[in-house]
Amino acid sequence: MRNFALIFIVSLLVISCATSPLGRRQLMTVSAGQMDEMGVASFTELKQKTPVTKNAKTSAYVTCISRAITAELNDGRVWEVQVFEDDQVNAFALPGAKVGVYTGLLKVAKTQDQLAAVIGHEVAHVLANHSGERVSQQMAAQGLSQIGGAVTGVDPQLFGIASNVFYTMPGSRAQESEADLLGLDLMARAGFDPRQAVTLWQNMMTAGGQKPPEMLSTHPSDSTRIDQLQARMPKDLPVYEAARAGGKKPKCG
Repeated sequence: MRNFALIFIVSLLVISCATSPLGRRQLMTVSAGQMDEMGVASFTELKQKTPVTKNAKTSAYVTCISRAITAELNDGRVWEVQVFEDDQVNAFALPGAKVGVYTGLLKVAKTQDQLAAVIGHEVAHVLANHSGERVSQQMAAQGLSQIGGAVTGVDPQLFGIASNVFYTMPGSRAQESEADLLGLDLMARAGFDPRQAVTLWQNMMTAGGQKPPEMLSTHPSDSTRIDQLQARMPKDLPVYEAARAGGKKPKCG
């Protein structure tokens, strides 16, 4: 069993050859095609279960911002955009070129630039293949928990808790921070003011309730996110100014 555990770990290291757009090593055991199929299926199921807004103006507004962001990917795909009637302060993007925004988010993301910060963040998750990485991490964590329990005799659930706190959650926080920075890049390239990303998270801090300590969360704290965004601002402000000078001046509403 010990030899099997060693083989399993070495195999994961060999497979772990993907690199994110910011240079971070990623564990990747599923293909982009597989993730696209999963994303399309999930989006189709969500549309069947959650009502889509009937407000044409709201739909056009969100679509305008989303298309401006996704155009910066230069992937040749026309992304499907849907606005869902739901009070959740949330949005998402899925592999397979899908974007979803809940109407509750529009109460917090109060301008087109603030909404662009959220959509840029979500599209960045797809750009960096974070969904595939999360699936791969979950598979690895489950496998290691089972092997650890078999080798040591310790309850695999304890290994599962430890791997969640010390492996899965830190990995998720790294993905969120990466998506914040890549999303900032995307919105600046599209001609949206990156400074509004900071304002957005200030709004989130005001709107949000009590949150767990950062170590026990899948997301960085709001203050950490703001600090990271401000640190990247000197890079993206010139990009934004160049985009505006080049004629990229979104007027979505």
